[in-house]
Amino acid sequence: MKARQWIVAAGALALLATTGCGAADMTKQASPYADAAGTKTVTLSVQSWVGARANAAVAKYLLEHELDYRVDTVQVDEVPAWDALSQGRVDAILEDWGHPDQEKRYVEDKKTIAPGGDLGVTGHIGWFVPKYFADAHPDVLDWKNLNKYASQLRTAESGGKGQLLDGSPSYVTHDKALVNNLGLDYKVVFAGSEAAQITQIQQFAKKKQPFLTYWYEPQWLFNEVPMVEVKLPPYTDACAEKGAADPSTVNCAYPTSTLKKFLNADFTRKGGKAARFLKNFHWSKDDQNEVAQMIAEEKLSAEEAAERWVERHPDVWKRWLP
Repeated sequence: MKARQWIVAAGALALLATTGCGAADMTKQASPYADAAGTKTVTLSVQSWVGARANAAVAKYLLEHELDYRVDTVQVDEVPAWDALSQGRVDAILEDWGHPDQEKRYVEDKKTIAPGGDLGVTGHIGWFVPKYFADAHPDVLDWKNLNKYASQLRTAESGGKGQLLDGSPSYVTHDKALVNNLGLDYKVVFAGSEAAQITQIQQFAKKKQPFLTYWYEPQWLFNEVPMVEVKLPPYTDACAEKGAADPSTVNCAYPTSTLKKFLNADFTRKGGKAARFLKNFHWSKDDQNEVAQMIAEEKLSAEEAAERWVERHPDVWKRWLP
């Protein structure tokens, strides 16, 4: 899912998403509807993970069906999305895990981006094992006991070590540093993408095999495969400060982040009902997971999933309408 790095945010330190790619300039993927004469248009930035796709799907559906806007969605990696938002190539980011450096540059200094309020969802990254394994071996939930289970968590990819399953190699996590600094007999193995990681977790769960994985909340897969978090050394600001200067030194848990929305500043002033609607967009982890599961597991199109959610929850979304 999201790539991560340690950075300082508004006097508090948080573990935050960054981009790990760089081949194409994603900021040039402007909406084909941009500046279309006589049309009310909105362009939403969408990150690659399914929770972010769920946000955009519901926002797009309601903007189109309730407010008569024409909506385009553009997949942009997390840091380039800030550039695109500042330039007006996209109008809104609906799920940001916190980029205080970008906030300072564009919100505080240039004033080309405006805060859009909280999404209503709290994000957290950690290491997880399946509940069936934790129930059988409760002490696995303390990192100090992980080496005791390394032999049970070996795979062909991890060789003689236990496997810690991560997602895409483009994501910047601190799992390799944690394994090294905590003296764990594990190897970080990348699945390649969120979808590939989900498939591997499902395969393990189907056979009731033990596994240890980097994972995050909110995520619909918890509904299908109950997982329990392994307790790592507590997160501290001191650990994060040190890690921000040298990521190889990280030796503490990932923190919890309030997920936020950001809008292009001009769009905030001139976007009318669409801008007010996106500021009002605020839902729960359960809401997001419901839509995400329909997209990822039930294989509905984003529009079909959004339509079903909208039909089921008018009490939630009607409060968003300006």
